[in-house]
Amino acid sequence: MLSFRSLFRLAAPLLVAAISLQASAQTTLRIGFQKSASLLTYQKSSGSLEKKLSPLGVAVKWVEFPAGPQLLEGLNVGAVDVGFVGEAPPIFAQAAGARFVYIGFDPAAPEAEAIVVPRDSGIKTVAELKGKKVALNKGSNVHYLLVKALEKQGLKFSDVQAVYLPPADARAAFERGAVDAWVIWDPFLAAVEKQSGARLLQDGRGLVNNYAYYLAERGYAEKQPQVIQALFEDTQAQAVALKANVKAAAAVIAPLQGLEPEVVEKSLTRYQFGVKPLTAAVAAEQQKIADTFHALGLIPKPIRVADALPGSVKLAEAGK
Repeated sequence: MLSFRSLFRLAAPLLVAAISLQASAQTTLRIGFQKSASLLTYQKSSGSLEKKLSPLGVAVKWVEFPAGPQLLEGLNVGAVDVGFVGEAPPIFAQAAGARFVYIGFDPAAPEAEAIVVPRDSGIKTVAELKGKKVALNKGSNVHYLLVKALEKQGLKFSDVQAVYLPPADARAAFERGAVDAWVIWDPFLAAVEKQSGARLLQDGRGLVNNYAYYLAERGYAEKQPQVIQALFEDTQAQAVALKANVKAAAAVIAPLQGLEPEVVEKSLTRYQFGVKPLTAAVAAEQQKIADTFHALGLIPKPIRVADALPGSVKLAEAGK
């Protein structure tokens, strides 16, 4: 009669094969990213994730989007399995009925987004934005920054003329004087500061956290946890490599983003890279943003961020 240990030795290869088969059931991990997401751009260029996932029989497809809201649309219609976005897009997407789950987050980076005005603008304070045209990407992280910056000055969002434009169009409008201010994130922020002499009116410090989130289609997250784990292990390793030599990383990323290395290097110093599992405390901060957007009428109904959280975080929320 075989001992339990002998049975386990015989069964172990079958278990490994079963796990590998589960991972390769979908043979390609489709990652939605924005070229402005410097760490993912760096990771993509290195090919490290492809090597990491190869033993699992999983290939990688990188799908580029111009901004977070469009990426969330892609996730919702099944064009990608995993995506990386700022704070606001998941809230708008959840309010619209998108089916996804938060799977991780990057640390706060409040300096990496700001309100800027032209160098020779007469506007010196956020309070002076009242009645002015302000460009921003609707439903993005900077939407919340503008709300909080105005609130601090006793103003409402409706006190400014919001002009909704994606980054490239917003910069063109900013530089030709069609708008009075622009709310934008890095590396676009660093680029307009260096190339156009834009003056920083207010960044996120003291106002917002500016977390970034990794999201997944719920079914994919539930069926492919080992692929998600491998993705995060590689992302963490690339974050360490980037921070160890920011100048070298900037030299790699710059031509891919169409920017000067000095611009990219400046933007990299304002981010704290390193994916972490979502926590109840971070989820609570995300709920504050959702509640603010609903109160302002920016989303049509209240949402519960908890409905889009992994089970472990939901349990932590319940235990508070």
